[in-house]
Amino acid sequence: MTEAHPSLSHSSPTTGSPAAPDGPGYTGGLSVLAALVEPPGLPGPAEAQDGAGESRTAPSTGVQDRLAGRLSDFTSLHEHTERLARARGLDATLAAVLASGADLLGAARGVLVTRRPGGGPGQPLGLGLDRASLGALETVPFEQSLLARLLRDRDRPERLHSPDLAEDPATGARLRELAAQLGLGGCYGLPLATEEDGPLAAAVWFYDRPAEPTERQRELAHRYCRFAAPLIAKQLEADKVLRTTEALRRGLLPDRLPQPAGLRLAARLVPAALDRSNGSDWYDAIPLPDGTVGLTVGSVSGDGPGAGPGSAPGAAAAMGRVRAALRAYAVLEGEDPVSVLGDLELLLKTTEPARSATAVYAWVEPDERRITLAGAGHCPPVLVNRHGAEFVETSLSAPLGMLACWEAPGVEFTAERGDTLLLYTEGLARRCGPTLHAGQANLRRAAADAPRDVRIDPDRLCAHLLAVCPNREDGAGASAAADDLMLLGARFE
Repeated sequence: MTEAHPSLSHSSPTTGSPAAPDGPGYTGGLSVLAALVEPPGLPGPAEAQDGAGESRTAPSTGVQDRLAGRLSDFTSLHEHTERLARARGLDATLAAVLASGADLLGAARGVLVTRRPGGGPGQPLGLGLDRASLGALETVPFEQSLLARLLRDRDRPERLHSPDLAEDPATGARLRELAAQLGLGGCYGLPLATEEDGPLAAAVWFYDRPAEPTERQRELAHRYCRFAAPLIAKQLEADKVLRTTEALRRGLLPDRLPQPAGLRLAARLVPAALDRSNGSDWYDAIPLPDGTVGLTVGSVSGDGPGAGPGSAPGAAAAMGRVRAALRAYAVLEGEDPVSVLGDLELLLKTTEPARSATAVYAWVEPDERRITLAGAGHCPPVLVNRHGAEFVETSLSAPLGMLACWEAPGVEFTAERGDTLLLYTEGLARRCGPTLHAGQANLRRAAADAPRDVRIDPDRLCAHLLAVCPNREDGAGASAAADDLMLLGARFE
């Protein structure tokens, strides 16, 4: 989109931002909205007397109409700010701002961008504009962009508008061309900024014909954007934390899996919603010096430093420490899964006393297709074979860190060529059914019923199981999105 020429209608530039509402929450914003009901200069009920103290006649029809109009404005703005306050997440907040701005201005379409850390517009969000139209608008030269101008730190206008983009000589040639091509009439743009953060986002709304918003519509849109800016600031900060945490969590897990001779490995991870997660899952495949492989999945949870809902960075950091320790124990004594988990339990109780962990560790000899494994409070693995799928029943045991001393016997068995061993965490099982037990049974059944061409490819099998297990609620009514979804598959060639 183009900024156009300096003659394009706009307010006086400003280096600051419009005053923010009383607070970023919905309640504080009502003090801004209340000013609409009783505009300056109109007497209140207590003032409706003349100088002699006698009651005056009822307000004129014109005053009543103005009051009715103001009350209608208040009601409309109240509804839109309430809708915005209910939005959850950055994407929902930006979509609400774009839709409400269009309603308040009487516009049909719009585009909104957030400011990149280095300045300038980011990925556009459209209203009534498909992906091709948004892509076309992105071809407008940056130095001419209206959105870029609304995001400036200095010389930032309070608004930008044009009654007819296709015919306005002040707009750039590229925008005039696109306006005619996309059927864009007039436009009206506003920055979303706070005094503390400066410009955060910018939005431009379009009419389907040459038009301009009325003074009343402009006032409503400006008030709404002043209310919305602090909320956007909070959502942008939360999104930054989310992205940083996701990078941390993924950085603590393998960036690729080894592919030893005779064994094909694949994994899937779908992280939980960070605002509700109080744990963090891991998976790993560890090539050992003697040519064997250690496979493990597990989950760390508890109330240690930085733990609890909404504190995924602390849980992820603890997961990283536990996984690193398990790798070391696997290299030292990987052929004995019970010893590996026993050492991990001692470390957990010593260094992470307020946390616990569930885990399964399998020592695999690819040439012999021999598997020795042990589990600690973990879901039983599933072995997918030519006859279907069956659980590998491990001995019942408590999670690591829960008892004075953990120990459980290992399980040893031999797989056939073409079999696939599936290790998974509790989150996936809970996603597959209303209870943990039902979810495990549904997961086993889904693996058994998978098409043959899917079952022979561990990567496709992992993707298939995630796709066919619906997202349900557990028996307590908590969404499975509060748990990571983790799946590790190993097929014997």
